[in-house]
Amino acid sequence: MQKTNKVTVQPNKQQLLNRLRRIEGQVRGIHQMVDNDRYCVDILHQISAIQSALNKVSLALLEDHTHHCVANAIKGQDGEEAIKELMDVMKTLTK
Repeated sequence: MQKTNKVTVQPNKQQLLNRLRRIEGQVRGIHQMVDNDRYCVDILHQISAIQSALNKVSLALLEDHTHHCVANAIKGQDGEEAIKELMDVMKTLTK
């Protein structure tokens, strides 16, 4: 189920972009750490921080999707399809 109209799909778009920029900077930092032969445990701590940050972005997107796209689909005629899609996403996120 994809949106094709000009409705804002991401109501918290700027917050998500800010988080993703921070994550991008952290990834560049890890690249430098590896290039500079930093201690493996320090690099692993940074990787863990990035994974946590990405999980927060995923949860924020999932929350927005549920409150907006899924809720609207349930109010309309596409509720079952939206719920199935949501559950598929949940299965992917929890692998």
